[in-house]
Amino acid sequence: MSVPQTKVELLLAIDKNFNKLISYLDAIPSEITSERSMDGHAKGTVMSVRDLVSYLLGWNSLVVKWIHTDAKGLPVDFPDTGYKWNQLGLLAQKFYSDYSELNYDSLVAELQTVKNEIVTLIDERTDDVLYGKPWYTKWTMGRMISFNTSSPYANANGRLRKWAKNNNINLK
Repeated sequence: MSVPQTKVELLLAIDKNFNKLISYLDAIPSEITSERSMDGHAKGTVMSVRDLVSYLLGWNSLVVKWIHTDAKGLPVDFPDTGYKWNQLGLLAQKFYSDYSELNYDSLVAELQTVKNEIVTLIDERTDDVLYGKPWYTKWTMGRMISFNTSSPYANANGRLRKWAKNNNINLK
């Protein structure tokens, strides 16, 4: 799928990639979701399916925070307060920790809830707000949302397919 350029395209990309992600996550037995056997987000690390869901949940929560902060007319602290773009490995570790107390089903449910909130926030905005002007450096709001929703969902789908194949798990 090409990079979304409109609100409709963004919503379609989120929907398509998220629905596939949920179908994969639902097919994984919850008792193996904590096993660290998947290539991690930082080079040379390994993570679990839970970690992957925590990572997605963390980024989706940041998108909501960014949009709410912007709506209040306040400057957005990209990527997050206390983190720079060259510290994304540390931010991933923070996300794993932030959601470590949730059981797998709750983690997936929370991801669904936050994704739904993002869809609502997108629905409330026009194409001009989403794609008409730069929001962060050269990137529009729509592109920043895509970078942290539909694109990571697609990446996660690929990671899960590879992990499942290596572990003889059928995701279909």
